[in-house]
Amino acid sequence: MKRFAYDFERPLVQLETTLDEMKRLESAEKEDIAADICYLEEQIQKLRMRTYSKLTAWQKVQFARHPDRPKMVDYVEAIFTDFIELHGDRAFKDDSSITGGFARLDDEKVMILGHQKGRNTKENIAWNFGMPNPEGYRKAIRIMKLADKFGLPLITFVDTPGAHPGIGAEERGQAVAIAESIMELSRLKVPVIVSVIGEGGSGGALAIGFGDRVIMLENSYYSVITPEGCASILWDGEVSAERAAEVLGLTADKLLELGIIDTIVKEPLGGAHHAPALVARNLKKEIVSALDELKAAGQESLADKRYEKLRSIGHYAEHLKALTK
Repeated sequence: MKRFAYDFERPLVQLETTLDEMKRLESAEKEDIAADICYLEEQIQKLRMRTYSKLTAWQKVQFARHPDRPKMVDYVEAIFTDFIELHGDRAFKDDSSITGGFARLDDEKVMILGHQKGRNTKENIAWNFGMPNPEGYRKAIRIMKLADKFGLPLITFVDTPGAHPGIGAEERGQAVAIAESIMELSRLKVPVIVSVIGEGGSGGALAIGFGDRVIMLENSYYSVITPEGCASILWDGEVSAERAAEVLGLTADKLLELGIIDTIVKEPLGGAHHAPALVARNLKKEIVSALDELKAAGQESLADKRYEKLRSIGHYAEHLKALTK
């Protein structure tokens, strides 16, 4: 089966394909062939380091969109047990691009919520490529309220290019649904832990993407807009999406510096899809650690601290000369 690869990965993939073919040869165990295989393995390791050790912002965006990257359903299966999915917004219909429900994190009862992308074209069409409609966010609000009612920590998974921009979504109140979701999220009295596992685009991500602790996978992104959208709006397409990605500062290391996120989960060389079980274990450790810390702090002031955290992001400077004119 042909392996998917971005342009900057193709030289490496070609060498790895050649190596696999050599290993399948009947003469692979002969001394000269074995030496060639050993040499090729060394060259592949060196090229892998050069290819993946210093990824650009745009390359990280590409990894966040990689079709083989683990999705929310993969992390739910790896991290939680006894998942009971909830459906519908009790107003219009069920939006499968938002998934959530009751689950257990080891012995802890929790509520989980997140964007759902597909592993293939059929699933992506069914889940609208992880782009929720208003009914998806109203379902999210319903799940948030249930978490608050039963005193269950809320754990969210962010992975969307943005909310669905269709006419029907606007007619049914997309902007209001997102705003109400953010409002409900901000005032929950239970711990809220956010994990950005892939794409974190615009208000579609922010609607379930702010909490007491924000964890981010190394090769994911979180931004007010996609690089393509930024390039189109601000520079009328004259600047490339690659350049826009650099300017936006949407990578995990940049966001950690700004205090927008709290923790980065490292990924193996080549992205999370190269070792999904390892990444899931490391993500679980961070979630459990954050939950233990928040539980020890008590729930009384969680909403106030969450508000203070939001208000402390960024800075501004007043130009006194301009004000006195």
